[in-house]
Amino acid sequence: MLLAFDTASPTVTVALLDDGEVLAELVSEETMRHGEQLAPLIDEALRRCDALRSDVTAVAVGVGPGPFTGLRVGLVTARTLGFVLEVPVYGVCSLDALAVEAVDTGAVGASFVVATDARRKEVYLAAYDEDGVRTGGPAVDRPASVATTVPVVGEGAVLYPEAFPNRLGPLRPSAGWLGRAVTEERVELLDPEPLYLRRPDAVAPGAAKPVS
Repeated sequence: MLLAFDTASPTVTVALLDDGEVLAELVSEETMRHGEQLAPLIDEALRRCDALRSDVTAVAVGVGPGPFTGLRVGLVTARTLGFVLEVPVYGVCSLDALAVEAVDTGAVGASFVVATDARRKEVYLAAYDEDGVRTGGPAVDRPASVATTVPVVGEGAVLYPEAFPNRLGPLRPSAGWLGRAVTEERVELLDPEPLYLRRPDAVAPGAAKPVS
């Protein structure tokens, strides 16, 4: 069984798959509480499938781009499970998972962009061809600087309709689609390391300046 989850957006999404089929998929009811909700959602997905953690043979996790805190929760959990269960852990760009869903559900039929909320009045974005293969990015920028009339998938188009007037497809990453993308080898598999694109807000203090 493949356990897939993503914490790159305001919500947590968890899915359990077997041979590419989604057996259970859950999304958190609350936003911005990744640390409190990920483990219970994993346990609930396993319970619904009458499965144990020892039944998991691989883990797939969204590596972002996304906020520092949310990504840290997901990636630490994925690496811990991989170590304890002695199973491989596959990282996936969260924007790529959105792109695969948009293509396979028929939401887009030509080249498009995926844009998600980066806060600070910015978006994370990447460009894709009609098959969902990434052709540019990911990057972070202000919506006005990357405005486009091509179809845009993701929450960025909802937040900034003046920059992205042609919104289509899913809003936030789905663990089920992330898992399908991994099973079908539709996305680049990455190390389970965070894709931040910019430095976190909290940084270690520098060395003290000498007193003159």
